[in-house]
Amino acid sequence: MQYNIIGDTMPAVEVTFDAPGESMYTQSGGMAWMTEGVSMTSNARGGLGKSIGRMFSGESLFMATYKAERAGAMIAFASTVAGEVLAIDIGTCGGMICQKGAFLCAEETVDLNVTFTKKFSAGLFGGEGFILQDITGTGTVFLEVDGNKVEKILAPGEVIKVDTGNVVAFEKTVSYDIETVKGLKNIFLGGEGLFLTKLTGPGKVILQTQNFNEFAGRIIRMVPSR
Repeated sequence: MQYNIIGDTMPAVEVTFDAPGESMYTQSGGMAWMTEGVSMTSNARGGLGKSIGRMFSGESLFMATYKAERAGAMIAFASTVAGEVLAIDIGTCGGMICQKGAFLCAEETVDLNVTFTKKFSAGLFGGEGFILQDITGTGTVFLEVDGNKVEKILAPGEVIKVDTGNVVAFEKTVSYDIETVKGLKNIFLGGEGLFLTKLTGPGKVILQTQNFNEFAGRIIRMVPSR
C-alpha cells in the first residue's frame, strides 16, 4: 500500500492499495471517505476479551476492516481533533506503547492490545495514564497527535516528566511511572494536577503540545449551568 497524509488543521491519511486483498482496520466510525473497490467488515478483532480491553483503552468495542477488491482502490481516515497524523513502521521500531485514544488506523499485520501500568500506585492514581495501548507486529500504524508533535530521544537513564495528557507514545525500551507533584502549595495552587508521567530512557518519546482533556474541561467550565 501507499499513503499520503493531507491537511494541516484537521489532517487525514489517504491509503491507496497496490493489490487486491490488502487491508486496513480502524475503530468504528474512523473512515472518512473511500472509492469503489473497498469492502468493509466489522468484528470483535482478537475476540471478545481483547475487544473489551480496547474499549477501556479508548477505542470502540468493534473494529472495522477495509479490504481492497482491486488495485488502486483508496480509503481515507481522518483525525478527530486538530493536530497531526503520525505514521510509524512498527516492525522497524519493535513496537510502541501509546496513550489511550492515540490509535487511528493500521495495516492488518499490526496488532493492537490493551496494557496497564506496571505499578499499582500508577494505576490507582495515574488517571488517564492507567490504561495504555500496546502496538506490536509489522507494518504501518497511524496515530493521532493533538496539536503539534514533539519527539525526544532519551539517553539511558535520562528522565523527562510530562503531564499525562501530553504523552502520545514511547518505545518499549522507555520505562513508565507516575510521580506525585511535591509540595502542598504546588498541589493546591499550581493548577497542574497531582501527578506527572515520568519517562526514563533509553528510547524515543513522542509528545503532543495540546492536552485535549484539559482543553475540553475548560470549554465545559464555560458552558452556563441551569
